[in-house]
Amino acid sequence: MFAGVIEAVGIVSQIVVRGPGAQIEIYAPDFGRDMALGDAVAVDGEKLAIAQFMRGSFAADITSDARDHTTLGELTTGQKVNLERGLRMSDRIGGHTLTGITDGIGIVEQRNTAGNTLSFTFRIPIALSDYLVENGPIAINGVSLNVTRLDGDLVTCLVVPAVAEQTTLLDLTLDAPVNIEVDLVAKYLKKFTSAS
Repeated sequence: MFAGVIEAVGIVSQIVVRGPGAQIEIYAPDFGRDMALGDAVAVDGEKLAIAQFMRGSFAADITSDARDHTTLGELTTGQKVNLERGLRMSDRIGGHTLTGITDGIGIVEQRNTAGNTLSFTFRIPIALSDYLVENGPIAINGVSLNVTRLDGDLVTCLVVPAVAEQTTLLDLTLDAPVNIEVDLVAKYLKKFTSAS
């Protein structure tokens, strides 16, 4: 599990395609010094397992499903990615509870600045809007955000400077793809209410 509070921004230093999957190497010298092989790490919100450590870097395997259904399949060398370690039971949850499993890919529809706050509007797969409410949680590239406006398949979120500067959100341009994870509790509630 994750909280959507980004701990570091890494740089993709190598991508090796292995059949339908791939292995990614990420340079992040100050990230995860207490991690071990097999530990979970969220890369732009998608949960991967650490496969190898190198000096200042780590490698993780990307499954064929993750390559096909997340933005990880479109990564290029030199690109920045958001990083978060898996939660420990004793950790504070500063964002909201995330599984690290991407529910869909959205795109940046609008980007505006209001004072010192960034406003993003994302176009999401319409089916995901059933799991969102205004003032409720959403994760964009692994970053826990609040939905400030919901209009069909358009979701608007405000990003305060501290979050923008510690993540890759400042690098997002119009039409950029983003990983989306909706609230797990909302998914269970929809399933239970649909079954009754």
